[in-house]
Amino acid sequence: MAVEAVSGNGSEAVAPAPAKEVSAKEAVAVPKNASFREESNFLDDLKESERKALAELRDKVEAAIMEGKLFDDGKPEAKEKGEAKKKAEKAVEKKEEEPEAEEKGEEDGKKEADAEEEKKESDEEGEKKKAEEESGEDTKEEAKKEEAGEKAAAKEEEEEKPAETAAVVVVDKDIALWGVPLLPSKGDEATDVVLLKFLRARDFKAGAAFEMLLRTLRWRRDWTGFSGDADDADLPEELAGACYLDGADREGHPVCYNALGVFADDAVYKKALGTEEGKARFLRWRVRAMERHVAKLDLRPGGATSLLQVTDLKNSPGPAKKDLRVAVKQVLDLFQDNYPELVARNILINVPFWYYAFSTLFYPFLTQRTKSKFVVARPSKVTETLLKYIPIEAIPVKYGGLKRDGDTEFSADDGEVTEITVKGSSTQTIEIEATEGDATLTWDLTVLGWEVNYKEEFVPADEGSYTIIIRKGKKMGSGEEAVRNSFRAGEPGKVVLTVENTSHRKKKVLFRHKAKSACAKKC
Repeated sequence: MAVEAVSGNGSEAVAPAPAKEVSAKEAVAVPKNASFREESNFLDDLKESERKALAELRDKVEAAIMEGKLFDDGKPEAKEKGEAKKKAEKAVEKKEEEPEAEEKGEEDGKKEADAEEEKKESDEEGEKKKAEEESGEDTKEEAKKEEAGEKAAAKEEEEEKPAETAAVVVVDKDIALWGVPLLPSKGDEATDVVLLKFLRARDFKAGAAFEMLLRTLRWRRDWTGFSGDADDADLPEELAGACYLDGADREGHPVCYNALGVFADDAVYKKALGTEEGKARFLRWRVRAMERHVAKLDLRPGGATSLLQVTDLKNSPGPAKKDLRVAVKQVLDLFQDNYPELVARNILINVPFWYYAFSTLFYPFLTQRTKSKFVVARPSKVTETLLKYIPIEAIPVKYGGLKRDGDTEFSADDGEVTEITVKGSSTQTIEIEATEGDATLTWDLTVLGWEVNYKEEFVPADEGSYTIIIRKGKKMGSGEEAVRNSFRAGEPGKVVLTVENTSHRKKKVLFRHKAKSACAKKC
């Protein structure tokens, strides 16, 4: 009996053959347990010593902001020299005024003496006494004027002091980091989360964490590369795919992918890193990308407060490319110093042999805590490693997952991913039922590490019909991407996916499927 069928890979009629069939319903759903969790940012979950360190850091930050010392670079020498210079200039002016006052006083005294001499000779003794009294009154009046002048000068000096202080002390209660206010008394719950990042980066030593925070704020104040659309225009277009966000891990952390293989192209390499100006521009571009990614975080207790970073070293230039090596180290140093605890894991995939020698150059400069976040995966272990942190449906196809750009067939709510284990030297089949005629079946399937034989068939429910070969048997290598296929069945039956494991090791198969009837399309 003829069977009407449409397949993306074509179809071929063959005689029916016996096969071991296991329904997909018997497969086990992929476990959703996360392999790691971020350290808690809830106060109740902190140790007593950690809460004390947080309280101490809060006090330091509060005082620094309210006293306007958060951006004090700790260089009082210049200020002291400036004040000393002002005092010296005032002293010189005062000394210059003193001789003039003395000369004037001497001239006035001489005139008064001559006048008294004349009065003594011409006036009587009573008039002489009267003149002396008048002279005494003049002296008192001058003394009063001098005292009033001194008080006015002192008052003027006192009025100048607050003005100078106001020019130095600037209180900014709205200062923020990554969109989070830093003033603890504002009561924002995200403030503690940010402060805890600096504390954890410094082993909960409040003093060291405070100094790190100060250096970060001063770096951000002086850094000129946070906005630079003109910079981006001068960078190679290929860099657009060198650093990007795509999906989330099991805990909701945004996943950032870095692909260093773009630098294998000499033209791209020279344009991005061939000059000092180009290197500086590249660093500014990478910082802006980090800022965009941090903006996607939820910096609240219980939120996803860090990124999962995946760095693909496939086809990346070796350590002989000094400019790239220096640029990578600069990025690592800058992020370690100014973006503490914002990367939960840094997974390196497709790691070549030369990496292990290369890593010895920059590993000594990383803190032990930063080193502990690195995970290394050889090419044959890429999918298996990523699967520990990222759901298979969120891992891009090129890394062995099921995620495809612009996918219209499967959404997050379609087709739960299930898995089966194929023992060594055995064969396993997966059945996808077509309960009615004129239905379209669609499926995704991948095998971790592949190295298996794989084929697809449609077996009609009517024993008198022929089995349809959807995909001929093929040896799948370790670098194969996930398979996606669809089949339109003209009658009830089932699609059978066969995985033959010829090795002695167990193989994990992950798949999902969906069925769409013709009636559903029309209705």
